[in-house]
Amino acid sequence: MTESFGELLRECRVAAGLSIGQLAKRVHYSKGHLSKIENDLKPPHETMARLCDGVLDAGGSLIEAARAARDRAAERVAEAGLTLDRRQVLVAGTVLGMALAGGPRPAPDERVVEGMRVSFEHLRSLGMQTSPVVVLEPLVALLRTVHALAHENPEPIRGRLLLLAARIAEYTGWMNQEVGDEQRALSWTRHASELALAGGDREIVGYAFVREAGLALYRQDALGTIELARQAQRVDRAGPRTRGLASRREAQGHALAGDREAFDRAMDRAADLLDGAAADTRAYPVLGSTAPDPAELARGWSLCDLGRTTESAAVLDRELARLPAASRRSRARFGTRRSLALALAGEVDQSCATLAGTLDDVAHVDSATVRADLRELSRTLGRWHNHGAVREVYPELRRVLRQRY
Repeated sequence: MTESFGELLRECRVAAGLSIGQLAKRVHYSKGHLSKIENDLKPPHETMARLCDGVLDAGGSLIEAARAARDRAAERVAEAGLTLDRRQVLVAGTVLGMALAGGPRPAPDERVVEGMRVSFEHLRSLGMQTSPVVVLEPLVALLRTVHALAHENPEPIRGRLLLLAARIAEYTGWMNQEVGDEQRALSWTRHASELALAGGDREIVGYAFVREAGLALYRQDALGTIELARQAQRVDRAGPRTRGLASRREAQGHALAGDREAFDRAMDRAADLLDGAAADTRAYPVLGSTAPDPAELARGWSLCDLGRTTESAAVLDRELARLPAASRRSRARFGTRRSLALALAGEVDQSCATLAGTLDDVAHVDSATVRADLRELSRTLGRWHNHGAVREVYPELRRVLRQRY
């Protein structure tokens, strides 16, 4: 078997009669760093390999060994189906770099696990502000790295990594829904459930039903939305937040079906559960919407489906004022629904005025779910095609509807 770079470095150092500390001083790397290199706990860096080769008079053997280590790592990546471009590596930083490292990977400690979680949070934050196609590939690459490390390590690290992988898979499903690929969205959502179960937690299992209910809602399947939301509430050990989000989705299904009494009951239950739920981020980042009051946003959304358009617009106007500027995806979604509610209420001037401020967010986030409401709004405003405010906003509305990343 071909010796590793670390083994060759040790042989060359011993042959030169140098201790690891003496070599460290000559190449200006720390003793600890070189020790990890020799024990194949860190991959060889090209610059470091060149310095050591010169100091140890290795005749280029260390440079070639470093190159061979990189080539072997690239082959392993290709075989695993992980094609990481420079942008992805920069996004996920040193975490994704582990997939390219030569030699065996060390067991991740708490800082490494936290680093991978932070990498996911950065991608999630980016997903709130731009097109889902920007984050989908980095999300999949990060998920594969986390999943692979989970299989390589014992408990309790294994369980923590599986739960993080489940959370990444769930969010990847959401981004696929935003692209408009329902089949992949469903596949990733169900994969999230499998990972969560393997990690010993059922919270995401319940939330996966909430996500599936969301898919049904956006294809206008009221009964499917209600049933899937109820399944989420029946999952064993689902916490109050997940049950609250499930009740919220059930309420939206009842509104889509036109059942006002069932909507009110489910929405009141959702509000009570969400008010009493404390976000638990010990195992993975918090599930679901991070809006100040997700129940009220859903209420405003659903009142439009129930025909209470003026009330819908008033609720959404109040809640949109509470959303941070960075939440462009939520602002685009609920801002479009507010303009639709106003147009359906006959408040054409106000609908156009609010839409003008929303279209920039819509253009940035490139959301298939938002475009569905935007198309309905376009048809509604088309009834007033000779109205001055409509003529003014319509060209930009049509441009955004045609835009795709």
